[in-house]
Amino acid sequence: MNADADEKHDFGTPGLAASVYAKGAELCALADHTGHPYLWPAGPAWPRHAPTLFPIVGRLRNDTLRHNGTSYPLTQHGFARDLPFSWVARSAAGCTLALTDSETTRARYPFAFRFEIDFAARDASLVVTYTVQNTGTETLPVSMGAHPAFRWPLDPRLPKEAYSLVFAADEDAPLRGVSGGLLTEADRPSPIHDRVLKLHPDLFDNDALILPAPASRSVRFAAESGPALTVAWEGFTQLGLWSKPGADFLCIEPWRGMASPAMFDGDFASKPWLMLIPPGGTQRAAMTLTLHAP
Repeated sequence: MNADADEKHDFGTPGLAASVYAKGAELCALADHTGHPYLWPAGPAWPRHAPTLFPIVGRLRNDTLRHNGTSYPLTQHGFARDLPFSWVARSAAGCTLALTDSETTRARYPFAFRFEIDFAARDASLVVTYTVQNTGTETLPVSMGAHPAFRWPLDPRLPKEAYSLVFAADEDAPLRGVSGGLLTEADRPSPIHDRVLKLHPDLFDNDALILPAPASRSVRFAAESGPALTVAWEGFTQLGLWSKPGADFLCIEPWRGMASPAMFDGDFASKPWLMLIPPGGTQRAAMTLTLHAP
């Protein structure tokens, strides 16, 4: 069923309450059993909550997709976050939404697809499953990613510096960065030590930090006390971390794909880090947000 862009669905369990907009299939509220909110409220500093990145992550050079000799305008992070999805299913514990190719999408991305996002509340966790299917007759080159923004600090009585990210495995490999939305050529030394990234406001002065091949499949966002959050993922192959300087949020972003290297200007299908899905094929990834109430 098609939906108005402003329509939303509220759902949850005794341990969690959530809301999802039809526009962009965007998670727009997330609270624990006490009612404490974890998600950024889309304030003036950044007017989004948790956009979905599809069919690209990051930017293409000159915001242009090249395919078989034709150029198409495709801006940063793609178009899914700004389009109304259709409701596939809604229940007291979740919902499923879908976006399919149309005349509008093919003007920017000349491929056939079905992109489905499922939200399922389970106790104090929210499981978000992303499924992309190639419904066309040629290989589907595509990326997808999550971009949830969480309140930082989670407890407004604490300073930002009280918080850390604790990874499930050692993350000693160099990180990548972006400049102007494109991937930088130089690696960055990892600021993660003994699986801990100590957070502070100037950490993102040079834009996002990217783990191009994280060993971890989960990370815990927490201070020594108060509410905490664990983000876990399956099927995603990169992790982005970002905050806008001066803003009170932290984005923890599992991705399947990254921005174009700054010098890449070739045919889109040859861009690094894409999924290349054969006709009739499907790729799936999932993110789980677990709330730890104090």
